[in-house]
Amino acid sequence: MPVKRSRRGHGLVTALCALSLHSAFCLSSDSGASAQTPVFRAGVETVHVTVTVTDANGRLVPNLTKDDFEVFEDGKPVPVTQFTDKRVPVSLGLLLDISDSMFGQPIADARGALDRFVGDLLEPGDEAFVASFNHSPRIVAAWTQPPSALRGRLDDVKPTGGTAIYDALIASAPLFDRRQHTRAALIVISDGADTASDYTLMQARDAVRRTDPFIYAVAIDSGDKGRVSTRVNPDALREITGPSGGYTEVIRSTADLGPATERIANELNQQYSVGYTPTRPPDGQWRSIRVRIKDHDYFARARRGYFAVKRAS
Repeated sequence: MPVKRSRRGHGLVTALCALSLHSAFCLSSDSGASAQTPVFRAGVETVHVTVTVTDANGRLVPNLTKDDFEVFEDGKPVPVTQFTDKRVPVSLGLLLDISDSMFGQPIADARGALDRFVGDLLEPGDEAFVASFNHSPRIVAAWTQPPSALRGRLDDVKPTGGTAIYDALIASAPLFDRRQHTRAALIVISDGADTASDYTLMQARDAVRRTDPFIYAVAIDSGDKGRVSTRVNPDALREITGPSGGYTEVIRSTADLGPATERIANELNQQYSVGYTPTRPPDGQWRSIRVRIKDHDYFARARRGYFAVKRAS
């Protein structure tokens, strides 16, 4: 991936390395956390796909069976060989905007929502990390289990600086290669347009396409006409979240962060996990994935593909 030549670009490369090395150190120093590379990235035995199913009104649909699902790779049907409708543990990242526009009540609301999320809405068997970003990304806490241990980790964060959301997405991507669970998700919370990244939207989109978490974005847009050039850009966020299977939700106030993150937790609790065996050996190329429900009144959301990378020997 090309790196823009700039002073801050050099600093970002350092930040990326620090994030990756920090996460690796924290996991290797914890005897209870065994890093597992996601199967779909490592070999050809099974491609695992997390699926959210909704009806025409956007309500989550429970109680489906394996026979209700159809899966296609590069447009060709493949048999579903693994299936569960049970909640399986998730590795979840929280990425919070701490630019100067989050000063005061907004950061207080964000702390409260994230503390409740990790403390009450995730399960003890899940794991989570917390990262923040303004004009540069910073890891606040690497993979932690149980997630409730992350309560209060944002108490000392003081908002300042600009917004570099694309840099933060690229910086967080390597952490998912060192996670413990197959199912993964990333929640991004921001109240502003990207004003400070060295990387572009296209580069950020390409970086997250090489990972497999469901990506959710909560975009805070108060409608303040005085912030036309710096208001959050939901369309740009949708280019990131849509291909992953996740979604972008626009809220009007940080006071709405609690309900918005609760909706994400509810979806995580009702997802399906399916698996299939690819019909071709790994070749390093992009392969599209499409999941369809046989009952056409229902709609499936899942990641749209993966790179078929050969297992490291």
